[in-house]
Formats: sequence, structure tokens, C-alpha cells
Amino acid sequence: MTKIKLCGLSRTEDIEAVNQLLPDFMGFVFYEKSVRNVSLDRAKELKALLDSRIKAVGVFVDEDPEFIKKLSSENVIDIIQLHGSEDEAYVENIKAATGRPVIQAFKVKEPQDVEKANNSKADYILLDSGMGTGKPFNWELLQGIKRDYFLAGGLFPENVKEAIETVKPYAVDVSSGIETDKKKDVDKMRRFVDNVRNAAG
Repeated sequence: MTKIKLCGLSRTEDIEAVNQLLPDFMGFVFYEKSVRNVSLDRAKELKALLDSRIKAVGVFVDEDPEFIKKLSSENVIDIIQLHGSEDEAYVENIKAATGRPVIQAFKVKEPQDVEKANNSKADYILLDSGMGTGKPFNWELLQGIKRDYFLAGGLFPENVKEAIETVKPYAVDVSSGIETDKKKDVDKMRRFVDNVRNAAG
């Protein structure tokens, strides 16, 4: 079964919804330029409400490693997702310092991007069309992928089943595709999760 990550949660009602839906992963965004940004204190409050069966992923963009280590040591996050220009040394440093699994994100525009992802030192890779563009990239580029990956970028309840059946990702990751007016929409969240679970991936 394809795993599910619902990302960019920031409100109590978002946590209540995921606790009902039980995706494999949920994401807190720690990036001040994002409308989904959460503070350390807010993330702590929300993590305390989260069902322990769901892994909390912290999403970072070229963040100071000390901040990530703090979130990890205080058990606010279970997994670290790097969405900036972090190099191999950064990835290995974060893995060693926290003992947490690391997901490294790559924007896929050409075959070389897939090759870079194949060679990542991270535990998992995430393939995306770019920072919250809401549009899928050319999935044909995935023919060169040699490892399990999270598929992100332009996924919605309406197209996620097709995505799974076409490219068979390890996991699917959605944020804006389950929102209405930049807020998480419980109905869209439920339809997305149901469609993933009904897909023949």
C-alpha cells in the first residue's frame, strides 16, 4: 500500500482530522516565508495532540542545524525533511546529530535531477515540481529512478489514484491539494486518503 503524507498542518482541527484519517506521516513546515509556517511552541502543542501512530515530519529550507537538533531532541519531530539546497555534508551531519531519518527533496525538471536524487545520502528522497507550485512535473522523467521515493507536486484527490497507478511511488505527499483558501479542508483530506487507499499501486 502506498504511504500517505499530509503536509503543512498548523491548526488544532487539522490534527483532529489526521487523527481520524491516520495517514502514515504528517508535516509541520518550519519556514517563515510559507503561509503554513508554525513556531516551535505551536508545533509542540500540536504534536502533543497527534496520534502516536502518525510520524511527524519537520520540513526545513536551509535551516540552522541547531534548530533542527532542538526539535528532534524535544521529540517535536520524528523525521527531518530538507527542502532547500542542503549538500551531502549537511545531510550526513543532521543524520548523525539527530539519529532521525532524513527525507531530501529534489525539484524534477530534467533527467539529471533524477540522477542527483538517486545519489542522495538521505534515507528517503522526495520528488517535487517546485516549492508549492500546485502542478505535477513530467512523470516520464521518473523512468530513471532507482530507489523508493515520495511523490509530491500537483497532487489532488482527483489525480492521486492515477499518479499511484502510473508511477508507483513509495509514498504520496500533499499540501495545497487538500486546501480551500489556504486552509486544510477536511473533505478534501478524506477524499485524498480514500483515493490513495483505493488505488491499485
